[in-house]
Amino acid sequence: MLMAITRFSYSTFLALLYLSLLHLVTSFPSSNGQIDYNYNYNYYDSSCPRLGMIVKYGVWAAFKNDTRIAASLLRLHFHDCFVNGCDASILLDDTINFRGEKNALPNRNSARGYEVIESIKADVEKACPSTVSCVDILALAARESVLLSGGPYYPLSLGGLDGLTASEKAANEQLPSPFEPLENITAKFASKGLDIKDVVVLSGAHTIGFAQCFSFKRRLFDFKGTGKPDPTLDSSAVANLQGTCPNKDASNSKLAPLDSASTYRFDNAYYVNLVNRTGLLESDQALMGDSKTAAMVTAYSSNSYLFSADFASSMVKMSNLGILTGSNGQIRKKCGSVN
Repeated sequence: MLMAITRFSYSTFLALLYLSLLHLVTSFPSSNGQIDYNYNYNYYDSSCPRLGMIVKYGVWAAFKNDTRIAASLLRLHFHDCFVNGCDASILLDDTINFRGEKNALPNRNSARGYEVIESIKADVEKACPSTVSCVDILALAARESVLLSGGPYYPLSLGGLDGLTASEKAANEQLPSPFEPLENITAKFASKGLDIKDVVVLSGAHTIGFAQCFSFKRRLFDFKGTGKPDPTLDSSAVANLQGTCPNKDASNSKLAPLDSASTYRFDNAYYVNLVNRTGLLESDQALMGDSKTAAMVTAYSSNSYLFSADFASSMVKMSNLGILTGSNGQIRKKCGSVN
């Protein structure tokens, strides 16, 4: 009887979550401020009915060979949307006309998954030529990555177009850094129409994936010039991480899990880590240094359903940032270059 109640409660939760998000995705204002009612969650049902299965298989095949790819594709989607909106600009190679985002400091030797998106795009082109944008494929691949890792489903509006240019400078300026104080990160989110709750919730994507040692090593040896470790980092975590990332330049590119408790599972353990002072990145642990964000972290650490519901809602918001419609974009044949 208890098992039946649990199943019913969870299915009810998912149903309510889905219904609560539908009103966010039925239409979206285009870049000129006009509502585009063609931008919706069933946009490709007639023009490319196999799209969902193609993306699902492409991500699954990549995930089977490299479990890190789930976090990489989710991060790729975030880094795309955060720089001048969701327009697949992060996928563009440099040209004689612009330096793209791939070599910006937050992405260089760090962002991964380009070849997975390009491979899925090639399969989609075979099934539905010149029909599906790269930005939509990237959004769907990110959602599939969350699902494969055990995270929540969220409905996506589709029908957005790909951008015609990219900017290394914009990526350097607009993407949050793990070294920035919380107020700077919050300001960058606010500039995109995302609030402080979105900061806390989307940071929860760090429940999967890895970070290179250079992004947190100063916390281990010389925090803010003190010659000592970051006092907000648990001493046992310091000792373990110092073993992984010795104080040598040669260790800069070594990897450590963002969530050592459940590295490949999308759950709320990231927030438990923050409560226990074992968050890996300085910017993550900083969420416990502000009373408002700390209260949210504590709530998510004890309620995985709450985190799943709020993460789904924030992903819907982020996936709608700066969508291009009409004559403002195109459907690229290859994601790495403009037609």
